[in-house]
Amino acid sequence: MSIEQNKTIARRHYEEAKNLEVAFEMIAPEVVWHGFPGMPHNYEGWKLAHEAFVAAFPDMELTVEDQVAEGNAVVSRWTFRGTHQGELQGIPPTGKQVICSGVSIDRVANGKVVEHWIEFDQLGMMQQLGVVPPPEQNEIQ
Repeated sequence: MSIEQNKTIARRHYEEAKNLEVAFEMIAPEVVWHGFPGMPHNYEGWKLAHEAFVAAFPDMELTVEDQVAEGNAVVSRWTFRGTHQGELQGIPPTGKQVICSGVSIDRVANGKVVEHWIEFDQLGMMQQLGVVPPPEQNEIQ
């Protein structure tokens, strides 16, 4: 597949993130997922994490801000927006809106994502939800 086709596959997964059926059309059953600690690094682990986020943020939107690709690897910088309306990692719904950014790397083969890495501002998200205090603001003397 071409680099542009690979970018389209990665982008579509993010843009269709809350539509689980469509989002997972682009994921290979044998995918290796480098996601969250304690979660299986396979299709089921990725699916569980993804479903948990959609349940916690049913109005979620992911916007792909930039993409860079080489060979079969696609790097996407994205912004996540949503309202915390469902439980997330044991945190009851807060009703708070969050905006956080992240970067993912997808390796694509035969029209499907076969490997995925994700890094995003989880600390910032938890601070926005009010479950982690923001850093103290120290005035410079």
